Amino acid sequence: MTIRRRDFLKFSGAAALSGGLPNLARSADTPSIYDIERFGNARILHMTDTHAQLQPVYFREPSVNLGIGAMQGNPPHLVGRAFLNRFGISADSADAYAFTFLDFEKSAARFGRLGGFAHLKTLIDRLRSDVGSGRALLLDGGDLWQGTGQANAMQGADMVEAANLLGIEAMTGHWEFTYGEAALRKNLERFKGEFLAQNVFLTEEAAFNDAKAFDAASGRVFKPAIIKEIGGHRVAVIGQAFPYVPIAHPKRFTPDWTFGVRDDELQKLVDTLRNNDKADAVVLLSHNGMDVDLKLASRVTGIDIILGGHTHDAVPQPIAIKNAGGVTLVTNAGSNGKFLGVLDLELAKGRVADVRYRLLPVFSELLKPDPAMQTLIDKMREPYAAGYAEKVATADRLLYRRGNFNGTMDQLICDALRGELDAEIALSPGFRWGTSVLQGQPVTMDDVLSETAITYPETYVQSMTGSQLKNILEDVCDNLFNADPYYQQGGDMVRVGGMAYTCSPAEAVGHRISDLRLDSGRAIEAGRSYKVAGWASVNEQKGMPVWDVFAKYLRSGKTRDQRGTGVTLKGVEDNPGIAG
Repeated sequence: MTIRRRDFLKFSGAAALSGGLPNLARSADTPSIYDIERFGNARILHMTDTHAQLQPVYFREPSVNLGIGAMQGNPPHLVGRAFLNRFGISADSADAYAFTFLDFEKSAARFGRLGGFAHLKTLIDRLRSDVGSGRALLLDGGDLWQGTGQANAMQGADMVEAANLLGIEAMTGHWEFTYGEAALRKNLERFKGEFLAQNVFLTEEAAFNDAKAFDAASGRVFKPAIIKEIGGHRVAVIGQAFPYVPIAHPKRFTPDWTFGVRDDELQKLVDTLRNNDKADAVVLLSHNGMDVDLKLASRVTGIDIILGGHTHDAVPQPIAIKNAGGVTLVTNAGSNGKFLGVLDLELAKGRVADVRYRLLPVFSELLKPDPAMQTLIDKMREPYAAGYAEKVATADRLLYRRGNFNGTMDQLICDALRGELDAEIALSPGFRWGTSVLQGQPVTMDDVLSETAITYPETYVQSMTGSQLKNILEDVCDNLFNADPYYQQGGDMVRVGGMAYTCSPAEAVGHRISDLRLDSGRAIEAGRSYKVAGWASVNEQKGMPVWDVFAKYLRSGKTRDQRGTGVTLKGVEDNPGIAG
């Protein structure tokens, strides 16, 4: 797609909300910040990484999101003031609260929770109505079915019901695969939209055994793309599932399937959609993560825009990437239902003539909850409500997870693992999902499960040498900071308890981690063994579910005084991906 500089500035200037909103009124009758001038002849609405959060939430954006090498100083690797300056957002505004960590607790009291499916339903219906019947398409970028105790107990079935009422017309996946093939297919039988994944194929053995596939000839397990008629034009939507499912999660969930970025296969598909199916626009609905999408956009031609997810990066403006065929716009739409992407297209024959894009924060206090959606949410929650409402503790500080290194919620989980399992050291995965709890608020069982609800929650205790601990940290660090995005899997650094270390993200693989020490200050010795507790292992474990361990620790009231992240960073002092 060819975009003139004039056009690019036109849509990028409208990407965020108004810079002010200094006094966000607590009334759903306030003149709406969601009044969007109609533009073009097709509208695509995009949500991603809601992680089953049906209710409005607090979610603190990261204060550390480091970009290394060519990515330093570029979106999405900007935080705090650097983020506001890059995207022209006023400090102390509603936008600043939604998009950054700055003054989070003060702003949370002022602007309230974001997201919620009843509120999203109201907003989506309005944005559809504004452009007229048949001119809007709602897409979900994956991680829809997982992230709460309820979704875990129902294996995502509750989210299928909510998605159907919301009117999602196509989605792709990531954590959806961790329910296993049988549960996945059962949910998809009830899903009224399309599940798209061009990059999931049968293994050779599964193909030989005639395992179920969308296309037996190619081995594609799922439909790769759809074409929708919008405003008399043909819009192709390609699904790109998370490429690293069997690596990041236990392979037993998807033993017959192979994944990967597969840009060669993607290029063939794009060419077919362009040349044979005469698509006027090609959209990639991606769960690659933003850095991977930026590289992919430079290599694959013919894609107009990538609607991205996985890395939970809320980026207000598309990033324009040049390739041999022109320009591809790359977006990423945040997480937890906090944001809704609005892509307005002016379509012409065989091309996109112009674009407008906005990433709208979903302020729950400015949107009346849709009655039908709220009724459905209440009905599905009813069997679990009493147990999930149990107060297990009171937050004595802001509890949050998101960030490249230890957040306060993860530190608390590590403390629980050490305390309840009598371990010297604890390791907790660098998951990016998990909501925030404000200081002074009750921590409920619902909150505990929103940090821990997965299908492989078993804890473990085992002996590890200092050398093994360093190798684990080096391996995860390379996943996060490898200069080649195709070697990144999109999570954050493994969280640690009972130990500290120094990290130099810009160094070469194998040389980023040093000075490992116990909390006592004693150096961790390479050849010495240590008792280590953890959870979410890709290998099968037999221990208690982590949510039981965490809840028991919180109920005891014997929490430790937390003394910081336990991580010293070197070589990133001037990096705008870390708050000063």
